[in-house]
Amino acid sequence: MTKSHERGTVEQGADQSPLRDAHILLTGVTGFLGQAILEKLLATYPSTRVSVLIRPRGSRSGQARLDALLGKPVFEQWRGRIGDEELRSEVARRVSVIEGGLDDGLQLPEDLDVVVHGASAVSFDSPIDEAFDDNVDGARALYEALLRTGTDPHVVHVSTAYVAGLRKGLVVEGPLAHDVGWRAEQSAATAARAEVEQESRHPEVLRELVEAERNKHGKAGPQAVTLAAEEARVEWVRSRLVDFGRTRAQSLGWPDSYTLTKALGERVAEQLWSAAGHRLSLVRPSIIESALRHPYPGWIDGFKVADPLIVAYGKGHLREFPGLPDSVLDVIPVDLVVAATLAVAASPPDASEPGYFQVTSGARNPLSYRRMYANAHSYFTAHPMPDGAGGHIQVPTWQFPGVRRVTRRLARNERLLGMAENSLGHLPASPRTRVWMGELQKRVNGLGALRNFADLYQSYTQTEVIYDDTNTYALHQTLPMDQRGQHGFDVADIDWEHYLQQVHMPGIAAIARAHSARKRSNAGSVSSAQSDRPVSSGDPGQHERELPHRSDVVAVFDLQGTVLDSNIIEQYLLTQLARLPRSRWPVELADLLRLLPRYVLADRRDRGEFIRDFVRRYAGTEEADLLKLVDGTFGDVLRRRVLPDALDRIEQHRAAGHHTVLVTGAIDVLVRPLGSYFDDVVAARMHSQNGHWTGYLDSPPLVDEARAAWLQQYARAHGLDLDASYAYGDSHADRVWLELVGHPQTVNPDLALYRHAKQKHWPIHAWDTPRRSRIDSLSGSLAARSDR
Repeated sequence: MTKSHERGTVEQGADQSPLRDAHILLTGVTGFLGQAILEKLLATYPSTRVSVLIRPRGSRSGQARLDALLGKPVFEQWRGRIGDEELRSEVARRVSVIEGGLDDGLQLPEDLDVVVHGASAVSFDSPIDEAFDDNVDGARALYEALLRTGTDPHVVHVSTAYVAGLRKGLVVEGPLAHDVGWRAEQSAATAARAEVEQESRHPEVLRELVEAERNKHGKAGPQAVTLAAEEARVEWVRSRLVDFGRTRAQSLGWPDSYTLTKALGERVAEQLWSAAGHRLSLVRPSIIESALRHPYPGWIDGFKVADPLIVAYGKGHLREFPGLPDSVLDVIPVDLVVAATLAVAASPPDASEPGYFQVTSGARNPLSYRRMYANAHSYFTAHPMPDGAGGHIQVPTWQFPGVRRVTRRLARNERLLGMAENSLGHLPASPRTRVWMGELQKRVNGLGALRNFADLYQSYTQTEVIYDDTNTYALHQTLPMDQRGQHGFDVADIDWEHYLQQVHMPGIAAIARAHSARKRSNAGSVSSAQSDRPVSSGDPGQHERELPHRSDVVAVFDLQGTVLDSNIIEQYLLTQLARLPRSRWPVELADLLRLLPRYVLADRRDRGEFIRDFVRRYAGTEEADLLKLVDGTFGDVLRRRVLPDALDRIEQHRAAGHHTVLVTGAIDVLVRPLGSYFDDVVAARMHSQNGHWTGYLDSPPLVDEARAAWLQQYARAHGLDLDASYAYGDSHADRVWLELVGHPQTVNPDLALYRHAKQKHWPIHAWDTPRRSRIDSLSGSLAARSDR
């Protein structure tokens, strides 16, 4: 036992606590643990004064962030007891905001009695420089600022039990045994950012990134490729720095950059504060999860460390996981950590030796990984998650086949799914292939989740370490018996089955359901991330919000595949078969089939390139002759190919007062029959000379980025609000201009756009196509005309 426990009982009554009349500084108050500590201090210790260090974020000041914090659920119980007006009055009287962050300009009050340093970045996959900035350099700035005040507050440094690193057996409460220099590691982490940034700009790296993004987004235009390549470079840098952190941490004996930097943060506290003769206590909680009792059972602020794994299992994403069934998953409810932290704050050690307290459950009330799984299986079997299709998800049964077998299976499945995804990407879009893509994407997402969780959590679910909590339990025993119910933190009180199935899992499952509901609401249709079933807009009352009546909204429609069940090649073929004698049909068809592979490749590379190449076939066409055909038989055929759902949707927009615009890369003459459906039709114009088409366009076709630029100019010229507007497209080439509007809509999308729409939670419409006739029996009039 440390010296801090040789002085007798710690009194925790509101009027008798050593924290009475204390001035306490809290860092990290907007975080999960920080807001819980603030609530406990304000609700339970009425005479304490609190200063909170809050960094402004964007246009919001630190005070504004505190005001917003007071509206969160953590304060609901206290607000219910004293009322909202009294709560805000109490906060205004007792809480002071220090605007700023943990940096070299920090100025602190000179009458502090206690400092609880809880600010940190709780992320296992932070880039190495960011982890050091948050957890090491931030601690340095705080202790140097405290030293400048010339005062001697008791500092409670909140760390983590996992600073013990990769080891087996019992870890006692005490200083860490390592000689890693935090200054040298901090300097190396900062240098890593500059090194990787420079490496990311080498031609070899950039060439590979640009080529990969060109293959994905080439049809969307050069700017789309450029933007995607730069995003890929930034992600490449981040991924490299994450790998830097994880690899360096593991080379030093820690699983990741989080635990490494928290361990070095402890060393900063010991060297800068304790070694200077000041009082220091270090609190090391394990995995902090929802409240057992206070402020109310199940209180949690978003997903914490173990929760993504539990929710992913509940959603059926994790068919197996590489964990050891008999390893200890050391979980601790947040209110026990708060109570222990404040008890430590009220019991300062001698300045000659820091106090160490591990707030953990594994030593006296262990929760095995298999027991956690059994509870999750029982809960999600009794309360299954919705599958988005009107049914429920059946959770898998884990067999715990061993880490090596799961890892090998994961690598094999990644290879197989990669091959399947590549093969499927070359198939034409259809309802069936979109269903296949949806199913494949769900498997890819599930496998990606497993890989991500395996990388992040494997060290924590295979641990064979037990964290001793002798000092912490001894501190709990010093509480008066009548105070232990309100301020105690004995982990033996936790009934794991009750806590997990009646308190914790219902809370995180509710968060997951609410998150899914928000995604469906943001998408504006039932086709959300949890549903691969496309929807039709034919019944907007069922599938979408009612269109708002506004005069400054535009609805922009693509033509082929969106409004019309036809394409440029087929339209050409129809006109040629009508113009040419039957004897020429075989020659025309053979030539078209011969060049079809070239056209397909051009279309995959660049839609504009394909259009320019293909319209060369119209060279020599008599303009008046074609115009007569379009206004007659061809126009009748074309109108029969219009999608009924598209007509319904156009009419809904017009009824709502919206501008309706058709924008297409097709030739304007060939879309004349559809002009009456829209307020404006914007199409390509063929160059004409002496009454004949030359096969050249008067201007580049409006596709991909060119269409996006046109749409922005059109909106400016007509005073339209693009954020409130709609756009309908079917091709990945449409992605650029779809993203300009507030309500992008995909219609019978190709597979690349389908995948993008799923990721963005855009509505995916399956508009039925009209019954089609065979080309050789379209109309007797076509044949009759060809015989002239």
